[in-house]
Amino acid sequence: MRFQGKSRLGFYPLPLSEAQRLRRFLLFPEQPSSALDPCVGDGVAFEAIARGAQLLRYGIELDAYRAEQARQMIPNIVQGNTLEVQCPVECFGLLYLNPPYDWTLGPADSRRTEQMFLSHTYRWLKPGGVLIFVIPGDRLAECSQILSTHFRDVRVYRLESPECVRYKQVVVIGVRRTRREKERLTDSDITRARLYYASLARNPSQIPVLPHEPEARYDVPVSGPAQLVYRGLPLDEIENLLPQSAAYRQSGRILFAEPVSAIGRPLTHLHPGHVGLLACSGLLNGIFRSNDQRHIAFWQAIKVIDKTEEEEDGIITVREKERFSNELTLVYSTGQVTILK
Repeated sequence: MRFQGKSRLGFYPLPLSEAQRLRRFLLFPEQPSSALDPCVGDGVAFEAIARGAQLLRYGIELDAYRAEQARQMIPNIVQGNTLEVQCPVECFGLLYLNPPYDWTLGPADSRRTEQMFLSHTYRWLKPGGVLIFVIPGDRLAECSQILSTHFRDVRVYRLESPECVRYKQVVVIGVRRTRREKERLTDSDITRARLYYASLARNPSQIPVLPHEPEARYDVPVSGPAQLVYRGLPLDEIENLLPQSAAYRQSGRILFAEPVSAIGRPLTHLHPGHVGLLACSGLLNGIFRSNDQRHIAFWQAIKVIDKTEEEEDGIITVREKERFSNELTLVYSTGQVTILK
């Protein structure tokens, strides 16, 4: 995962317009049922999907700030890692899963997080329960074994919002099979379904766009309250207690160097070359000017990749060369932001 994705813990929220269209695919019972979002984020998409239904809503979120946001709409929130949450099997009528898009390193091999989250949570969905699964289209193949074996009446749609197109997101809607339905499956049925998902993963453009009016309706079954138990470490408490640790204070002098500061007046007037060197090194970051021209200046080094193409005998060779350049960000008191490269 890129740094921007890691900085928000793999949070790629579903746009509200897509969530509202998915809501039209669902028929909720008059009696209360239960629904879960194991990667609830701020809760906006989950609330839109479950809007107007008699539901007991549950959510799991790793980030403390987003968990607090979601708690304002969804009362039953567990803050922690979904993979460290335990829950009785077959207790939810609806599972909305939009997991992080990343690789995870294991003792023997690497696995996609989409597959891991689906494998961990689909058991919590009761037979006849509805799954809404949002993932990049090219990751359908990794999840095909579970989808082929445990879900029927599956429909796959491509999402067309700009953010969804950027991450090639698709939505999988299906119903969990009962034990009797799984016993009737043959190996050829599973193989055929897996090949179908693999073909969609190779060519996501062939997947139809999520329609404004649903082609079918999915009945969410009645289900009772659930109990989610977090077995992981209390990460926020540990983070708050760390600065009080003697080992942390001793290692901090090595791990966290003191910021460089330059104060005082130069002995001679600075030439333009001197100013450029100081600025690029970050020693001139700060607040400058006054009134409407008052602004914050921040310099940083960025990596730039130069690409060149060479053609010889009909063969095009693309060469990439990395270099570092400088970038200046100016934030004015008016709210205007300018980036100079």
